[in-house]
Amino acid sequence: MKLLENGAVVTDSWITPEQAEGPWADAPAIVAVEEYAAASAQKRNQPVGVRLQPDQDPAVLKPWLADLPLVAVTFPIFRDGRAFTQARALREYLGFSGIIRAEGHILPDQYGFLLRCGVTSVALPDDADVGVWEAAACRFDIAYQHGLKDGPAIGVGLRRHLHLVD
Repeated sequence: MKLLENGAVVTDSWITPEQAEGPWADAPAIVAVEEYAAASAQKRNQPVGVRLQPDQDPAVLKPWLADLPLVAVTFPIFRDGRAFTQARALREYLGFSGIIRAEGHILPDQYGFLLRCGVTSVALPDDADVGVWEAAACRFDIAYQHGLKDGPAIGVGLRRHLHLVD
C-alpha cells in the first residue's frame, strides 16, 4: 500500500495484526479501539496505533491520546464523511498531536480537505496515480471554513465582496 504523507509518497511501515505473517511485535501496528488496551500492554519494541471506525466517538481515545502515535480514520464509502469530523475533533477538541491517517474510499479531490481537517497521511490504493494525489494538495486555495492547517477561510468574505446586486 502507498502512503501519502505531507504531499510526498513514503513507505508504510505500519501493519495490522491480520497482515503479519508471524508475531507482529516487531513492527508498528494499527489495531481496533477495542484491542488497544491489550496490545499496548504487551511488551513491544514498536508503537501501537488505533483504527477508529466511523461510528465511534473520538472521545473514547481520550485516556490514551498522549501515548498514541497514530489514529487511523476510516472512509467505508465515498459519501460517508464522518472521518472528516473525527479528524477535526481529534485535533481541535482533543488536542491530538500525532499522526492522523485516512484510509478507505477517498478521492484525490478530497485530499486538500483532509489536510484542512488535520489529517497528516492518506493510505492510497496500489493502483493510485500518485501524481494526481500530489497535485490535489494545492488544487483548491479558497476555503469557506477555517482549517486547522492554514489561515482563516477567505471564501465567505470573497463571496460577499464579489456579490452582484441586480
